Amino acid sequence: MSGFAAPKALQSFGKGAGLLTLGLIYLALLWLAVMSFNHDPMSGVPTGVTIEHYAELFTSPRWLMPLLASIAIGILVGLFVMVVATAVGRVAPRSPIVGRIVLLSLLPLFIPGIALGASLFIFLRMILGLSLGFWSIFIGHVVWAFPFSFLLVLVLTTRFDYRLLEAAADLGASKWRVFWDIEMPLLRPAIVGAGIFGFLVSFNEGQRAIFLHGNATTLPIWNWIMASSEQSQVPIIFCLETVILAFVMPLLAGTFWMMMVRLEKD
Repeated sequence: MSGFAAPKALQSFGKGAGLLTLGLIYLALLWLAVMSFNHDPMSGVPTGVTIEHYAELFTSPRWLMPLLASIAIGILVGLFVMVVATAVGRVAPRSPIVGRIVLLSLLPLFIPGIALGASLFIFLRMILGLSLGFWSIFIGHVVWAFPFSFLLVLVLTTRFDYRLLEAAADLGASKWRVFWDIEMPLLRPAIVGAGIFGFLVSFNEGQRAIFLHGNATTLPIWNWIMASSEQSQVPIIFCLETVILAFVMPLLAGTFWMMMVRLEKD
């Protein structure tokens, strides 16, 4: 009897800790949305429902150009990391140095954002002499987004049955036909997920871009500037972030459903 007490208690603790953590995450996001409709969002408690902050948001054009810049950079980053992550992810599992490839590809995840942003600033501006702006942000976002996209592709390629490719080659199919007819359909969820995740990581990234933005301003940088310099802009930022979450959360959920749930079903 006592032998089962510890595992059951540990299981209960795990469930409780998991629910508490999830509650802290999603309750905070939900409360942000609630406060965006509040008369006094900075109070942190409901004082009356209003849409005046949303009206001010949609009548003010100040955030539109940063939003368009974030979307443009995010699309380019998503496309770039999708291609590179797919190329590396296909090669890595069959490479004799797969451990080194994975280590070097994932290492940027563990480098502090400020340190990575500062090092990229020194390298791009002072060593290469490049002007900071749109493309320097793009490079910084690629460095940050690539490990996430690579992981998504790697999850699928490590479970891939490479005997299918060998059988197709034995039957006379060219390397291009093997990839397009066999490999591509099986890897499509990971490839699409890598692109979407690369876009979302870029769209929400501001810590590294602070060092690299030059005369370009993305939405996270604009939010940071407005929140730190203009108290009156904070309620608008609450509304803007709520709108972004309403778009990003379903997109993320759909991506992970495609990657995890559908993968298990297949």
